[in-house]
Amino acid sequence: MLSREDEAAAEKGDLEVRREDQDKINKFSRLHQREMLLEDDLKSRAKEKEDLEEISNELELADEDEKVPYKLGDAFIMLPLPEVQQLLSKSTHKIESSVSATEEKLSDIREEMNSLKVDLYARFGKSINLET
Repeated sequence: MLSREDEAAAEKGDLEVRREDQDKINKFSRLHQREMLLEDDLKSRAKEKEDLEEISNELELADEDEKVPYKLGDAFIMLPLPEVQQLLSKSTHKIESSVSATEEKLSDIREEMNSLKVDLYARFGKSINLET
């Protein structure tokens, strides 16, 4: 909590920024950047998962004996339908595990950011804006 003098100084904008305060502000900024990158990554993985599920649903309508093009790297190869369905299933599970790991990282980052917010708002009050 701020003392009455610190609170008055914070309202005037005269509060001195200490080295440890600046370190916390910098850390918050880095965490915020990382959070934004992880959120973008999460959105792209969710879209990729949605696309794979849509493709899987479409392949359920295909003939069992039919060969289907499957993309490996930059090339498409013709594979039997059951094999393609199995590969799509593996890809979906891989993305799901990646999404859960990314969500866990995001949760940890947000916890740390909230802790820094509490410390910095306690020190600077209304004279600092950490809302993202």
